[in-house]
Amino acid sequence: MLHYAVVFLIIALVAGFFGFFGIAGVAATIAKVLFVIFLILFIASLVFGRRRM
Repeated sequence: MLHYAVVFLIIALVAGFFGFFGIAGVAATIAKVLFVIFLILFIASLVFGRRRM
């Protein structure tokens, strides 16, 4: 999932560089959402993974 967030971030940077600010905004928003979901799942896996031990 972190891979997809980085891909959308790169798409946003390239689109912003070429002047497609609408597409860049959408791609940046998707990247932010995916990164937050990744962080939530990462923290959840740390918490629930420690309980099994």
